[in-house]
This record gives sequence, structure tokens and C-alpha cells, in this order.
Amino acid sequence: MSLIVVGLNHRTVPVELLERMALPEDRAVKALHDLEGRDHLLEVVALSTCNRTEIYAYCSRFHPAVGDVVEFLAEYSGAHPDEFTDHLYTYYDDAAVSHLFSVAAGLDSMIVGEGEILGQVRTAWQRAESEQTVSTLLGPAFRHAIESGKRVRTETEIGRHPVSISSAAVAVAAEHLGGLEGCRVLVIGAGEMGEGLTAAIALRGVADICVANRTLEKAEALAERVGGRVAALHDLAAELALADVVLASTGASDVLIERSSIEAVMLDRAEHPLLVVDVALPRDIDPGVGEIPGVTLLDIDDLKGYAQRSTDRRRAEIGKARDILRDEIERFREVRAERMLAPIITALHRRGEELRTTELDRHRNRLAELDETTLQLVESITRGVVNKLLHEPTVRLKDAAGSTRADLLADALNTLFDLGTDVDH
Repeated sequence: MSLIVVGLNHRTVPVELLERMALPEDRAVKALHDLEGRDHLLEVVALSTCNRTEIYAYCSRFHPAVGDVVEFLAEYSGAHPDEFTDHLYTYYDDAAVSHLFSVAAGLDSMIVGEGEILGQVRTAWQRAESEQTVSTLLGPAFRHAIESGKRVRTETEIGRHPVSISSAAVAVAAEHLGGLEGCRVLVIGAGEMGEGLTAAIALRGVADICVANRTLEKAEALAERVGGRVAALHDLAAELALADVVLASTGASDVLIERSSIEAVMLDRAEHPLLVVDVALPRDIDPGVGEIPGVTLLDIDDLKGYAQRSTDRRRAEIGKARDILRDEIERFREVRAERMLAPIITALHRRGEELRTTELDRHRNRLAELDETTLQLVESITRGVVNKLLHEPTVRLKDAAGSTRADLLADALNTLFDLGTDVDH
């Protein structure tokens, strides 16, 4: 059996395709159970952010399992497999573990070292745990990956000057306008990304912040922290008419603002331009908005230049982070290997004890002639012989844990002693 990851991200596909593959919050649970119901996927975690959509799975057979994921993505997105299979990356076993650890540490992000991804990985894992689509393998892998991501952020300076997608979006908006001081900003969405956007805006001297959200209570709590106002999603037209900048980041599965809505607003704005930054996936703003005179639309693809500059500043810390991850991955592999070998070691010793007691039972009548002291001596000697006989195979198997040799030894012991144990590689 194998641990696999199948996915696509900001490096492999344009934002138009990435948004079609996104798993919005309101569809994430259904997607998990759909995946788990496939023939070859035994455990599943689905990770979907504005940078990536990845399916992690513990599977019975590698190639059929990848086929199950491709089939799911095609059904879910409505895209033909030919449209995206060339863009998919697929890792299995050690490479899949390494990728997961790198993602959790922020090393695979568009903005290297961004802090939001660690929480997103944790949320994906916790959702899968809550829905019981993880157990013996994926759960420990995600738990260790999150611990490793925390260690990277603690022991390196990769996150010394925190940068996230939300702070990058605000920085790019500020660069585009030459600053945000005195601007009126409308934030659409009060989730984790919306909180990040609002916090980053508040640090830049913005004169007027309005938070719009489907749930007004969340918008009010967020706006109160920065002295802002709130608006319901159905009242956006009035706020769009006032805004200099719109920052969108909801988890909605459909477009919230159509081109026609912005066109109507711009008719009354005269020479008042509008900057729209949409970092949601799927997108909140109709892409056609960027074609309207006076409107500039930026999305995830437009953050890549900023991301590269940010990566350059952090490059010296990347090597240190990778050294930590190598240590953690090796530690995980050893723990995982020992856990996977434990059943066969237990079965081996159980078989030895069964043979010992069976032989003693066969000679029970003759042994009955012995006194209690001698009987205890026979018991001790036979147990000692079995333990000594099995000691060396047990030690050799444990020493080889995590290597191909361990697989060979486990298979050999299983066959030679007829243990009847599934040797899970």
C-alpha cells in the first residue's frame, strides 16, 4: 500500500484552471466522502487553498488510485482529463511525505515562508479526522508535518518578517497606487484570509475600511478591531460606489460580483478609478471586470512578482528550513517503519510461544512426573530458547526499519514462519 499525493498548484496551472479545481468550504466535506468512496482510496485528506488543490491518500494500488483522483477531479470540475492531467504532479511514499512536510513549512508556497498555509494544512487534516476519512497513516503524517512546520518557523528566520497571501495582496495594491493612505477599502470576506487582509490594511493608514460578509456578526467583529464599517453582501453596490480598492477573499463557490454590477457602478464614478484584487479561489469577481474602463483587476497570478522578491529575501533561510525537514522526515520514516513492522514482530513472537506451549502440552503426561521446581526450570529453559532464537531476527528487522531490506526480511519471516500477517510496505 502507498501514500500518494495528486495535485496542481500555482506553478503548474494558470489561475483559470486552478479555480475550477478548487474545493470551496461548502463542498469540502462532500468531496472527502466522494473520494473515500472510490475503490482504491482508503484514507483521504483534501487540501485546497488559493495556491493549490491537492488530494492526499493512503491507497491499495498506486496507479488505480491516481486514476480515482483524476476521475474525481474531472467529475467535480466538469473538465475533461485531457485539460489537466498534463499539469498534475504525483508523488508517492517518501516523496509524498517530503512534499507534505514542505507544504506545511511554507517552502512550496508562492510566497516562501508564508504563515497561512500551516493553519490551512491543519484545517484540512482536522476536517478529515472529523469526517473519519483518516486513521492509521495519514493522521500521523499530517500531525508530524504540522509539528515540523512549527519547528521551521521557530528555529529559522524564514517567517521573521511575516508574509502571507493576504499581506502580499495589500502590498501589491499599495505598490500599484503608490500607497493606500487616505484610500477607502472594501474587504469582501471575513474568514481567515479576510482577517489577514483587514489587518494588513489597517497598518497602512487606510482612512475608511468596510468589511462585507455573508454573516454580519463575523464582519462586525472584524470591523470593530480596525474601527471599520460593515456591509451585507446584498448591499455591495453602495460600497462599490465609494471604494478606491476592493479586496475579495471569500470561500464562495460562485462569482459574487458580476461584470454588469461593476459596469453600473463605474458609470457614476466619472474619473474615479477602481482597483480590484481578487485572491479567492474560485474567484469572487467576474474576470471580465478587468476589461471595464477605469477598473484594474489583479488576481493570484499578479502576486507572483512580489512573491519572487519575497523569496529572494528569504533564500538564505530556505537551506536551514530544508535541513530541519530532512531530520523530521527521517524521524517520521523511522517511527512509521517501526509501527508498520510491529505486527509482524508480534506475530513472530506469538508463533514462537505457540510452538513452545504446543510441544510442552504434547509431553504433558511425562512432565507430570516432575516436581514443581523442575517443571519451572523446563518452563524457563524452553522460553529462553525461543526468545534467544527470535532475538536476532527481531533485532535485524528493527535495524533495517525504513529500508527495502526491511521489506525483504519481513516478507521472508512471514513466509518462513507462516505468520499469515499482511506485510504493509
